[in-house]
Amino acid sequence: MNALEKTLYDLSHIFLAPVLVLILAALAYAFVALGGFAWEAVKRRSGRPASGLLAWHAREGGTTDDAELWILKRLELLRIVSRTAPMLGLVATMIPMGPALLALTRSDAQSVGENMVVAFSSVILALVAASITFLVMTVRRRWLLEELRQLERTLEAR
Repeated sequence: MNALEKTLYDLSHIFLAPVLVLILAALAYAFVALGGFAWEAVKRRSGRPASGLLAWHAREGGTTDDAELWILKRLELLRIVSRTAPMLGLVATMIPMGPALLALTRSDAQSVGENMVVAFSSVILALVAASITFLVMTVRRRWLLEELRQLERTLEAR
């Protein structure tokens, strides 16, 4: 490899550990969000709004535009994780593929296997995190918009 290629190769490997940590953090957040989502679903089934939108509006006041901004802030991290986790999974897949291909040229099956395990495990976990957060975000957005509509009706009736 020439110097530029070697630099790019070495630089890409610097990012593997941080990307793997971000994938694990996304997965942990996804399960925490799923737990909160399940708890909110239980509360909703009992007839109590659980999002806090109405309580926030009673405390802070403001217009429905302010409430929409509150909703966007509430969903922001779910949206970020659901969109970035697959990209992180792709990065974590591609970085070990270089060493795996080099090991393949040396007929080093063990090194190929070790690198492929990292590549495929990371993309699977990233996609699981993205799927969970997308599900939670989609349903929670509907719930929040239903509450927003209820708030609008209440304000119109005044």
